Amino acid sequence: MPWNRLLGPLEPLPAGLALEDWYAELLACAAGAGPLELAVLAGRLAATPGLAFLGGYQAALRALWPAAPAGLGALCVSEGKSLRPADLATRLDGLTLHGRKDFATAADSAAWYLVAARDEPDGEAPRLAMTVVLAGAPGARLEPMPAMPLIPDIPHARLILEGAHCERLPGDGWDAYSKPFRGLEDLHVMAALLAWLYGVGLASRWPRELPLRLAGLLAGCAEVARHPVGDTATHLLLGGLFAQFDALTPALDAAIGQGPEHWAQLWKRDRAVLALGGSARARRLDKAWAALGLDSGQ
Repeated sequence: MPWNRLLGPLEPLPAGLALEDWYAELLACAAGAGPLELAVLAGRLAATPGLAFLGGYQAALRALWPAAPAGLGALCVSEGKSLRPADLATRLDGLTLHGRKDFATAADSAAWYLVAARDEPDGEAPRLAMTVVLAGAPGARLEPMPAMPLIPDIPHARLILEGAHCERLPGDGWDAYSKPFRGLEDLHVMAALLAWLYGVGLASRWPRELPLRLAGLLAGCAEVARHPVGDTATHLLLGGLFAQFDALTPALDAAIGQGPEHWAQLWKRDRAVLALGGSARARRLDKAWAALGLDSGQ
């Protein structure tokens, strides 16, 4: 990790760029960076928490699928707020897809979609394949969704698939893609938001202790990124990062509240983005804690 660059003074990219243009500028600045470095750089160059989230999300996609194309992508799994294979209705028939995905991040700016689809024979247990659909492919269209109160600068859409052609990726769609992505997203989005806060702290001249503690958390993210996302210990290490961030939050809230109103409003609006997926993350942590033989009462 080129920490000297990532922790030194950096000027954010303009906030008014189209998302695909902002991401192209980020990639140009990243010059072949790995996923965790990309997430941290995204946070430093983001003018808003929403853009930091987007950069972390894209970095997680590249950690999941290193061969991903250069443009923005979106992972499309959930249907009716469920990720469980048994609850999904989208089907893969040969190399065509039929169904709908109810939540695709920044889909209207994406160049490609990772789409989970059922492909088991009739009468067998649910099984997922992971496929790639290019934006604008015949049979693939988007339905815009209302802006969310949280990170409203990053839109979402439904993806409708009516015989859309796709490429099938190797491996099981659940075990190799959908399941590990949750941990990768948690880690890379956290790194991006920590980096955004670090930049705000430098610009606002916070007491040195706060940026130093954020830098320490970023170093922890880099260590966690070195380990397989599905390992038991990885879940504990990631849980430790979130616990440290939670302990730091009151001091961060106080510091950002005393600085420029623009940043305070952005943080008040978007700070809950790090709580997304908290219940599932807590369940993974509980399972990992038990798997290591630790006291379940702690």
